[in-house]
Amino acid sequence: MMAPAQAPAPAPEEARPALRHRLAERGVDRTLILLAPGAVFLLLLFCYPFLYGLQLSFQPRDGGGALANYREFFSDPYLRETIGITLQLAVPVALVNCLAAVPVAFRTRGAFRGRRLITTLLVMPITLGTVLTAQGLLGYLGPNGWLNKALLGVGIIDTPLDLVHNYWGVFASLVITGFPFSYLLTLSYLTGIDPSLEQAAATLGANRRQRFRHVMLPLLAPGLAITFCLSFVLAFAVFPSAQLVGDPRGSTHVISIEAYQAAFQKFDYSLGSAIAMVMAAVMMAVVVLVLAWRSMLYRGSSGGKG
Repeated sequence: MMAPAQAPAPAPEEARPALRHRLAERGVDRTLILLAPGAVFLLLLFCYPFLYGLQLSFQPRDGGGALANYREFFSDPYLRETIGITLQLAVPVALVNCLAAVPVAFRTRGAFRGRRLITTLLVMPITLGTVLTAQGLLGYLGPNGWLNKALLGVGIIDTPLDLVHNYWGVFASLVITGFPFSYLLTLSYLTGIDPSLEQAAATLGANRRQRFRHVMLPLLAPGLAITFCLSFVLAFAVFPSAQLVGDPRGSTHVISIEAYQAAFQKFDYSLGSAIAMVMAAVMMAVVVLVLAWRSMLYRGSSGGKG
């Protein structure tokens, strides 16, 4: 008799990858240790102070409940109006910086003689700081400044122009100190766009305006949104300029001044923290709106060289 055929042996199960390999497939490996110093720095210098200030804002000095500081801020028209005043400064400044940076970045993105010198001059205001910038504005735009003296000397005006210690003095200071950041960011985005895209459009007959409108602007728009957000945050946190070349009790009564006075003049650190949290909430709201608009405006690739 023939022996019954034996059933085939089951195929061995595939060995499951080790945990280290599975984590590596998800981008988790030993190189993440390099992020540790940055993470510690972020926790110590941002996360902890923010969370400490947040919990301190719910501990009013004079009692009245956890939301007493916020009720005091929003119920006082003089305090509440600082949000609108600061927005009226920060939003136009951010728009001017972004719009002015685009043509300048376009003109300086290519190689030409004197490019380094021009770029250095454009970013030099970064090295001055707000105090030196304010001092220069007072000397140039003040009632006895060079500009008013020149205009009076040639008879264009009869009385000095009121250009400082008001809204326009702070506006000029914020544009001078904020433009270099907007310019450098815009220039970096422009140089990251593949120039062959613009050349292809020119080959197909598009003129300079059409190339900018239909090729460059859609690719540059996401970067401009980020540039606007950063410029807005810098301008919204204005403090020295509002004091030195503005009217801190009037047209430039910005929210940062009230936070400083509450914390370091009235020594009400809880109220100062609450005002700082309101500042953070307003900035976050504007940034979220701009980024939401950015995501709806353009979803494609950036056309970068790399």
